[in-house]
Amino acid sequence: MEELWPPPTAEAAEAIRAVCQRLLADAEALAEAVSASTRRVQYNPMALTDASLGEEDHELNRSDLVQWLTSNIQRPGQRVEPYVGPRIAAYIGDLVARGIAPDFAEGWRAALGLGWRRWLEECSAHCADRDLLVDVLDVSAKSLMQYALDSVATLHETSLAAAMGNADAEAIALIQMIASGTPVSEDLAERRLRYRMGRWHVGLVLWVDDPGRQDCLEEATAALRSSDASRSTLVARASTSSRWIWLSGADVPDLHPAEKILSVNEVRVSAGRPGRGLDGFRSSHQDALSAQALIVRLGSDRRFTAYADVELIDALTKDRDSARRFVVNTLGPLAEADPALRQALLTYVQCGFNTTRAAANLYAHRNTVERRVSRANELSVVKVENNPTHVAAALLVLDIAPEVMADGSD
Repeated sequence: MEELWPPPTAEAAEAIRAVCQRLLADAEALAEAVSASTRRVQYNPMALTDASLGEEDHELNRSDLVQWLTSNIQRPGQRVEPYVGPRIAAYIGDLVARGIAPDFAEGWRAALGLGWRRWLEECSAHCADRDLLVDVLDVSAKSLMQYALDSVATLHETSLAAAMGNADAEAIALIQMIASGTPVSEDLAERRLRYRMGRWHVGLVLWVDDPGRQDCLEEATAALRSSDASRSTLVARASTSSRWIWLSGADVPDLHPAEKILSVNEVRVSAGRPGRGLDGFRSSHQDALSAQALIVRLGSDRRFTAYADVELIDALTKDRDSARRFVVNTLGPLAEADPALRQALLTYVQCGFNTTRAAANLYAHRNTVERRVSRANELSVVKVENNPTHVAAALLVLDIAPEVMADGSD
């Protein structure tokens, strides 16, 4: 690329290299902070509900950050060429296919505000000499600003190339319209999507943590399609690492066969509550997205999550610190006791306080379950007979995301 300013002095170059090496070690946390800042300004609210796109956006920011830092380690203070790898190109293609047009310029403006402040702090801490600090900031500002301009131009070029090569954009755009609540006639939706709307629907989100395992997504999708001849299936590519799927039938689709099919590989699944017609198509999909966002937000390793089972937990855990306080205030010592005690008490509540049913579900002797339930209730600050809803909710939070107890201390 054409160089637009003189290279830095040897002393400034060495200082830039040292600061970049230090920041590179913290690239993951810095990229997360940048992503949180940029997502709010460069995406529309509908895109923000999709956890898979959030993961890919984080990867885009991490990739940009690492590209600039590593380039400045190799060639300090010089112009940096943006790099769009296969994963980022696929992500841009997914955005185009769904009619999502991020405001990359606004995103970069937000990123620069946060990133430049961090750069100032690190450079000030490293450069004891005032003149050296001025030289470092002067040349690095040129490099960073030009990198932002070049990156925005490159992302726009990548988006245009993806738009020209996308054959499924119309169908995906229609699904996006329905999901967002835009009025669409049932006849139009059925004709364009070749999928019957006037029936019961269950929305699913399938995703993999590793974008390189798309083969697992394809295998799971194919298995779902062929598992029940009486049921219709609609599949949309939501991103490189996720698929949106709807199952429909004259009656509410049974998810138990789907759960068994999807439990055999690396795919993770979230499921919405059943709904009928266009409204049910939309609401079940929104439920599934919320369940996926919950699992990603909490870092849970759950493979199959039905939103109906975690709706309360979703509301409780929007803020992790608040969730932890709720668990500690409700369960007290039980929160960090033997997990078998918590599982016994949770199952006991879920079985309607029926010890025999709880024992059957836990594959344990009735007397064992009684002892564990009694001990768990002794340890809990809030007793199950006084507020079973709070106790069950706190236990569910720990069941889904046990690491929430390691987030801090009160």
